[in-house]
Amino acid sequence: MSNSVIIVAGGSGKRMGASMPKQFLKISGKELIFYTLEKFLEFDPAIEMILVIHSDYKDYWEKTVSSSGFDYPVKIASGGETRFHSVKNGINMLETGSLVGIHDSVRPLVSVSTIQRVYDAAEMFGSAIPCIPLKESVREISGETSRPLDRSAIQIVQTPQVFRASILQRAYECSFDEDFTDDASVVEKAGFGIKLIQGDEYNLKITTPEDFEIASLLLSPQKQHPR
Repeated sequence: MSNSVIIVAGGSGKRMGASMPKQFLKISGKELIFYTLEKFLEFDPAIEMILVIHSDYKDYWEKTVSSSGFDYPVKIASGGETRFHSVKNGINMLETGSLVGIHDSVRPLVSVSTIQRVYDAAEMFGSAIPCIPLKESVREISGETSRPLDRSAIQIVQTPQVFRASILQRAYECSFDEDFTDDASVVEKAGFGIKLIQGDEYNLKITTPEDFEIASLLLSPQKQHPR
């Protein structure tokens, strides 16, 4: 099967307190987005790559990519009102992929082995999403009271979430629903099953300044190692 990936890069950087979207912040002189793109090229040098980006930053992307030395062809789709609409715009640009991954641009620490594992599982089961177990105790709050939850029954969901193209395209024919939290929830509502597989503890989503500090340490030349 041929592979595609839709990289969702519609963040504004508000929670980071940054003046630009998180994916354009630099670590060791390189924008986060390129660490992410390079991981998928390492997985499959012929992958169809679609980047969904806010229209306000398309010119900035063009300037950034021209000065970066990154020369792999990337199709650009416009970001939408919500993640659902952004992903749908990316799906509309698909041409070749039989398996389609959807990945957050600000997860640059995803390992090639994790990407391979998720795509392999999706080829077999039709869908696959990486998850890791919850380590901390959790409580459900209701008004002024709370109760403990069984953490063994809870999983933290990551990306890339990978699906057969036919399943993904059919699922995204639906209308937007506020209950959609990720691509798996869209696919599930369309009546398809979701296969959970082992994720990666290092596959951090960079959302806060603290996340950025951790990623900076892990992506430094002294710390990088194959996983």
